[in-house]
Amino acid sequence: MKHLVAKIHPDDNVLVALQDLPVGTPVTYDGVTVTTTERIPAKHKLAMQFLAPGDPVHMYGVLVGKAAQAIGVGGLLTTGNIRHATDSYGENQERRAAWTAPDVSKWEDRTFMGFHRADGSVGTANYWLVIPLVFCENRNIQVLEEALVNDLGYARRKSYQPQTQELISLMQAGKTVEEILATDLHSAEGKHQKPKLFPNIDGIRFLSHEGGCGGIRQDAQSLCGLLAGYITHPNVAGATVLSLGCQNAQVSMLQDEINKRSPNFSKPLFILEQQKLGTEETLISTALRQTFAGLMQANQVQRQPAPLSKLCIGLECGGSDGFSGISANPAVGHVSDLMVALGGSVILAEFPELCGVEQELVDRSVDHATAERFSSLMKAYGDSAVAVGSGFDMNPSPGNIRDGLITDAMKSAGAARKGGSSPVVAVLDYPELVTKPGLNLLCTPGNDVESTTAEVGSGANVVLFTTGLGTPTGNPIAPVVKISSNTALANRMPDIIDVNTGTVIDGEETIEQAGERILDYVIRVASGEEVAAVRHGQTDFIPWKRGVSL
Repeated sequence: MKHLVAKIHPDDNVLVALQDLPVGTPVTYDGVTVTTTERIPAKHKLAMQFLAPGDPVHMYGVLVGKAAQAIGVGGLLTTGNIRHATDSYGENQERRAAWTAPDVSKWEDRTFMGFHRADGSVGTANYWLVIPLVFCENRNIQVLEEALVNDLGYARRKSYQPQTQELISLMQAGKTVEEILATDLHSAEGKHQKPKLFPNIDGIRFLSHEGGCGGIRQDAQSLCGLLAGYITHPNVAGATVLSLGCQNAQVSMLQDEINKRSPNFSKPLFILEQQKLGTEETLISTALRQTFAGLMQANQVQRQPAPLSKLCIGLECGGSDGFSGISANPAVGHVSDLMVALGGSVILAEFPELCGVEQELVDRSVDHATAERFSSLMKAYGDSAVAVGSGFDMNPSPGNIRDGLITDAMKSAGAARKGGSSPVVAVLDYPELVTKPGLNLLCTPGNDVESTTAEVGSGANVVLFTTGLGTPTGNPIAPVVKISSNTALANRMPDIIDVNTGTVIDGEETIEQAGERILDYVIRVASGEEVAAVRHGQTDFIPWKRGVSL
């Protein structure tokens, strides 16, 4: 049944509008009726009680702000009358690491078809990487991409070139500007120019970036750690690495980071240094020969059944709206709990978007050391933001605010629901590797592409990405499942959305039912079903240059 409003937690003193509410609309929740005193747009919040200046605002059962001015019963909460506020946190409360796992009997015997690696990990895809150790090699990476992608059958983007050709023809035929603007153009669906030469290889990915030199030496170390995470990733069959030679990110540094993550590393790995090899032609020809030989080896691996415990799920959100925290995020949270119960791993990141729910995560930590590390990383990150004149309170984007997330704590309380309710088994600093089954916290920025890049580098072989406003984000090597928080978005941008949880808002499905549907889809994706981002060739890759990024 479609409701007008929702109350997320019994202790909340605000309601969420599930649709546009005109002035004077009476809304009832749990026997309490409130009449709107102004227009309340869908996804925004209205006060259930009179709020005097300084009074707390609670959502999800936590403090998400304080009234900056008086707000009457039924009044709209805005950036003008609410300011960011959170409770302090520490290890002064009883730990709540005990957990009742959900029933997973439906999935206990399920498997996915994955690529088994020598170290025991299992990939959901099989990619070859071509990576620069420094930005100076980006052009050579592009040259290799032009040489390899089309002829090996991996060109697959939609072509808009016919539209340009049609516009040229119209102009040459004497059409006016007005006639050209009124013309309905059609793109050509991209297809492989040739069949894939290597049917067991999903693609070749070229990870250009702007790092490797300049900055500080810690930047080079972090970059090498991230690149090592991608090279050793279960979704990767092997890699070609281009080095200039004189940069901060030395080959030895990359090899050390690879050994940290995979002491018995045995994948094909070709590292070429331009200053040693000499000419561009020598570098490119050598890289082509070695890469082609590596592809021949990688193509010998085929998908085989694997238990669901071999999945490592990254939890991400971007372009969030006022429905994200009550549909998509809690549905993904149920998937998280199911995966943990099945022996898999999940990664909750974006530390600026855990602001306000720190105490809950501290209390859920399995031991003192885990709780202490989380608190330490959160406080250091928050302090660094303040030191440059910013703060976690500046995290919400204009789109977030426009769609009802008016304080960082309000956004964070909803974002954290992606992590479900299981204990926190480990806290990782960027770009550390996930080694424990269960819920892992990973220190990353709130920026969705930087965070997704980091989660995959830490081992996520599938990413669940919730969005309320719509974003095309993908990743070079891990499928990114795009989950809409509302049906209007799913209908408006069906080309980028894989799963719609607006059914929860529409009253057609429970959070648990939506979560189970997502898990079934994840199993298909892990077995090779393509998500929208892969079909579009969306391969976003942004390393975090360690610093303040909200």
